[in-house]
Amino acid sequence: DLYAEIFDEVIKVNTLDSALYETIHQSIIDALDQGEFVHVLGKGNNKTDLYVKLQELKNPEKETNFENCTANVNVPVGEVFTSPELAGTTGTLHVSQVYLNSLKYINLEIIFKDGMIDAFTCTNFESEEENKKFVHENLIHPHKTLPLGEFAIGTNTAAYVMSKKYGIEQVMPILIAEKMGPHFAIGDTCFAWSEDICVYNSDGKEIIARENEKSRLRKTDLSQAYTYKHTDITIPYDELKLIAAITKEGKSIPIIEEGRFVLPGTEYLNVPFNV
Repeated sequence: DLYAEIFDEVIKVNTLDSALYETIHQSIIDALDQGEFVHVLGKGNNKTDLYVKLQELKNPEKETNFENCTANVNVPVGEVFTSPELAGTTGTLHVSQVYLNSLKYINLEIIFKDGMIDAFTCTNFESEEENKKFVHENLIHPHKTLPLGEFAIGTNTAAYVMSKKYGIEQVMPILIAEKMGPHFAIGDTCFAWSEDICVYNSDGKEIIARENEKSRLRKTDLSQAYTYKHTDITIPYDELKLIAAITKEGKSIPIIEEGRFVLPGTEYLNVPFNV
C-alpha cells in the first residue's frame, strides 16, 4: 500500500543537492584534517569506543585525508571517507543490529588492534563458538584477520529518517545504507589497485590517504597487499554519543554529539530529524 509513497521518498533521497552537500562536507573535512585521530563513541547499549588513526598531512594547505563524496562518485550523496593508518587504530566497533550481504547480525562486535581485527563476535546464537564461526565464515573467511580499510562519516540523514519511518532499513542497498551514519569497511581500501593515481577534491587538495600499511605491500609482495573483500558496517545515528577529531595537542573537535551534527556548517543535516 505504501509502495508509491516510499518510491517518491527514495527518489528524493537520490536527488539531493550535491552542491549543498559538497559545501557541508568541506566543513567536516576541514575539521577532520586537524585531527591525529577520530574518536567514535557509542551510547546506550552500543559499546563502540574506537580511535581511528589518520594519516599525516605533510602539506595541509595542499593535502587532505578525506574524499568529498557527492553524487558525482556514487548515488546518493553523501559521505566523507578516508583510508585510516592501521598502526594506532584501536578499539571496539559495535552495532546492535545490521544487515550485511543479506545476513542479519545481532550485536556485532569487532575489536581492532593496530588496524587489524583482533577479536569478533555477535549474539545470533546461544553458543559463543557458533557466533564467532558465523562472523568468521561470512565476513572474514578465507582470512584470519582483516584490516580496517575505510572510515567514513555518512551525511544522508534524509535516507536514515526515511528508512526508519517505513521500517525498511534491512532492505536499503549498501550505497544508501553506508550514507546513513558513520561506517567502517573491513578489507581493502576504496583505492585498491589505483593507489598511485592522484585524486583531488574540488578545492584542489590532493587526497593522500589512498593506501595503508597493508596495500603498501603491493610494492614488495603483491600477494599480501589485497584481501579482495570490502564490507561496510554502519552505526546508526541513534547509537552514537560522539564522533570527534582529536588533535595532536589533545583538543577535541566534535562532529556529532548524541546522534546529531554539531559542527558549525553542518546544521542543515539535522533538518530531516526535525520534520
